[in-house]
Formats: sequence, C-alpha cells, structure tokens
Amino acid sequence: MSQTELKQTESITLIGAGLVGSLMSIYLGQRGYKVDVYDKLPDIRKTSIPAGRSINLALANRGIRALQQVGIMDKAQKLLIPMTGRLIHDIEGNLNLQPYGQKPDEVIHSVPRAGLVSLLRDEAEATGNVTFHFQQKLVGLDPEAQTFTLKDEVTDNESEHNYQVLLSADGAGSRTRRALEKLGIKGFSSELLEHSYKELSIPPGDVHKYQIEKNALHIWPRGGYMVIALPNLDGSFTVTLFMPNKGPISFSEIDTNDKVIDFFKEKFPDLVDLLPELTEDYFTNPTGVLGTVRAKNWSHKNILLFGDAAHAVVPFHGQGMNCGFEDCSEMNRLLNKHSDDWSKTIEEFADIRRDNANAIADMALENYVEMRDSVRDPKFKLKKAIAFKLEQQYPTQFIPRYSMVTFHHIPYAEVFQRGKVQADILTELTKDKHTIEEIDWSHATELVQKHLAPISKEFLN
Repeated sequence: MSQTELKQTESITLIGAGLVGSLMSIYLGQRGYKVDVYDKLPDIRKTSIPAGRSINLALANRGIRALQQVGIMDKAQKLLIPMTGRLIHDIEGNLNLQPYGQKPDEVIHSVPRAGLVSLLRDEAEATGNVTFHFQQKLVGLDPEAQTFTLKDEVTDNESEHNYQVLLSADGAGSRTRRALEKLGIKGFSSELLEHSYKELSIPPGDVHKYQIEKNALHIWPRGGYMVIALPNLDGSFTVTLFMPNKGPISFSEIDTNDKVIDFFKEKFPDLVDLLPELTEDYFTNPTGVLGTVRAKNWSHKNILLFGDAAHAVVPFHGQGMNCGFEDCSEMNRLLNKHSDDWSKTIEEFADIRRDNANAIADMALENYVEMRDSVRDPKFKLKKAIAFKLEQQYPTQFIPRYSMVTFHHIPYAEVFQRGKVQADILTELTKDKHTIEEIDWSHATELVQKHLAPISKEFLN
C-alpha cells in the first residue's frame, strides 16, 4: 500500500483485546475509524479470568491521562482503590509506611484487570465503530499480500482476512511478533527472570471488611524474595509471592504442604492466619513466569507492535499497563500531528517509544531489588527523606525517581538518566551520615545546581 493510500485508511485491524488493545480501539473509534479487534481468549465480560492469573494492576498518572483523553476516567474511578504508599511488614510483624510521594494526590490506584478491561470494551463498542471478535487466534501473517489468517478456537475453522493497517497489542507472548520472527525480521529478545510468582488470597473479614490496611500496597520484603498484597473492592487482597525458581528457598524446593506451611510460619508469620486457603492456592494456582521483552523493530510495512507485544516488563514498577496506555496516547498524538498519515505515524512512534520502553524495563528490574530488599535498609530510608526535602526545595530539578515515573509524564529515558545522577548525589550526601540532621544542605544545593537542569514544565503533572 502506498503512502497516499495509507493516508486514506478507513479501517484498522487490531490484534489483541487486552487492556492496551481495547483502549487503542477507543481512540481509533472516536477518530472515526472502523476497527476490528481479534483476540484468542473468550470475552472476559462473559467468562471469568482463570485463577492465579490476575495480578492486580496499579494505575498511575500516565495511565490516568490516557483514560481522561478518551473521556472515561469518571467511570474508571469507581473501580479504583487509592494506595498512599508501601506498607512494609518486617519478620517480627512491625509495620512501616513509606509514602509514595509527599503531595495529597501522589497515590497509585489498585484496579481489577477484569473490571477495567470490561469497561474499556464497553466504551469501545459505544463508539459505534469497534467490533470485537473473540476466540480468534492468529495463525498466519503475510505482510506482502496484507493478509492474516485466524483460527476459530471453538470450531477449529481457519479464515483469511485482508488488512490496511495492522496494529498488534497481543501481549508478551505476541503471536504477531513470532510471525514476524518466522519471516526473518530480527531484533526481538525475551529475557526470563530467574524468579516466578504465585498468586494467593486474603479473603474479606467477618468483623472488618479489610483485614489489613486498605489504602496501601503491602510488602513483606525478605531479601531474595517477597510477598505483596493489593486491595480489591470486595474487601479481599490479591497476594503474590515472588521467589526464585531454584535454590534453598525456591519454588522447586518448597514443594509439599508441610514445606509451604513451615516456610510461611517462619518467614511470614503474620500472614499465615490471613491465608486460609494457603496450600490449596499454592498448589492449584499456576506458577507464573516473569520476563522482559525488547524489540528493535516495532514495525514492518503496515504492521506495528505496541504495548507488551513490543516491550513487556516485569511488574515491579507497576508501569506495564501505564506504559501501554501511554503508547496509545502517543499514537493518538502522532495521528493528530501527521493528519492520520499512518506511514509517518508508525515510523515516528517506534522511534519515540523504543528508548523509553527500554528504560522502564531496566527500572522495573531494579525496582524488584528495591522492593524485596532495599526498603529494609536504614540508608535507603535516609536517602528517601533527603530526596523528598530536595524536591520541596527544587521542584523542577530534583524529583525522586519513583515520583518521576509514577506522578509525572517525563519520558522514561530521561527519568532513567536523571535518576542515575540523583542517585550519585544522594550517595555523596549520605557518605558517613546516618541522620538527616547531619546532611550538608549547602553542598546539596551545589550538587543539584551543577548536575540537574530544570525539567520542562510540559512533562510535570
């Protein structure tokens, strides 16, 4: 298809009806495109999500802006539970709340995957331009002929379809990406973490609906592994154990009922009574893999990968969905910029997003170490207190890295680089220091002014 024809595109084919694909279909439907969305799974509005696969989502400012742009944030608000910070549970059962930010609106929101994706699909269909086709698995792709082949998961029948522009948001295991790899397109990588996860559950209480603090992300950090818990609207908590695959404390070693119970009694004693179905959940729910997907080539001819299909990240910064939603917002912005010229939009989109996607992937991996280990370190807490004070004094120059990622719209790649500089400043300031009263604030000023230029206001929330 020529560039002229691409400017006259009237229909869009979208592979993947998850969170990112469904949101993108709203943007496109609102622009007047006829959109057909294909997904290999049944419709979550009619079929419940399999147990053990519903790690709660953390909605933050990047994702919120996208929902605001398509006009559905008010409806999404009903699904949200604000979390003001990390509530750290030590092995003795002591609690320590570490706020995410220092402003009242600097919170993240726990949101159920099924509820949010159902809302997105409803709103996409409400545009009158979006049609979903479920249980349709991509099994063939021919970029030269601009055709793709689907297999109906119910009937086993295959059908061939034409496309003008094919957008793929079909997740970390993207069949579109794999099809491109089979065609000889290079530059894709998948890196599995040597840790996996297991989903457990704290049920609602008989006396108190929420048996532990509702408005926090709970973490039981234990160095090489951890447990987290996020609140649900019904009073329950989705609990996730992250642990190595092999070793003395690992999924391969803890493989009997007695070992599971003994492990939790020793390492998470305050959790045991809150998990009545501990062993059943542990052995019934699947062990989920964790990995990072990177891509040098996000596009080929009229095909574009985005969301997890192009840049899946581990969940430890809570940015997978937010980054994917930001993809949708950026694609919409570029369509405006290029007057719906898809060839220019596809080319620039990949160039803009690639470095940012790699940066958040790296930061998410680093945040796993922070969550399971660093949060227990007094020096970490001291650095965080200093960072908050420097943010108060220099709000456009020094913003803690977590806040830059979560509460602002600074490009991830810039956040990553500024974060390294800020980490060096904090290390310098805390050398041989143990309390905030010992900090040389005049030296802090010198370091900030010397090494950190002001951040553009367009990126600040």
